[in-house]
Amino acid sequence: MQFETNRLIIRDIFRSDWESIHTYTSSPEVTRYTAWGPNTEEDTKAYIEQVLASQQEQPRQDYELAVCLKNNGILIGGMGIHVKDTNAELGYVLNPDYQGKGYAAEAARALLDFGFSTLAVHRIYATCRPENKASEKVMQQIGMQREGLMREHWYYKGEFHDSCLYSILAEEYNRT
Repeated sequence: MQFETNRLIIRDIFRSDWESIHTYTSSPEVTRYTAWGPNTEEDTKAYIEQVLASQQEQPRQDYELAVCLKNNGILIGGMGIHVKDTNAELGYVLNPDYQGKGYAAEAARALLDFGFSTLAVHRIYATCRPENKASEKVMQQIGMQREGLMREHWYYKGEFHDSCLYSILAEEYNRT
């Protein structure tokens, strides 16, 4: 599976990607807002094996994808879209060296298109921690609407966390 945007190639993850993925999944800066990490090498390798197994599922419900620069093939992050009935959850993470350059929004738009046109979902949603303003900005840039704040709904890393919830409906996406 592969998509192309103006600057990116978004493709299935390969076992050989583990070192590039580990570069950002082992970073405390990157994982401060995630329920996972910072990863050990074993954590990242286990994640890769899980992704490879999900690529074989029929019907496929989970799409964890590598985000690579089109001009040189460097893997700069990951995107995911996970189908749950008529909804799908969107997620993204980038190597800090490539944040703030519009890559997350560019890749997320491609996954919205995939979710609505290929997977035929009705609604795509995403969450972020309220402190993660960069992630919230990406959701706004791709046309998602804030639905609200889910208070202390998620327990990880030893404490409860709030999440901002955003979504976009197929009919809204088709108008943009």
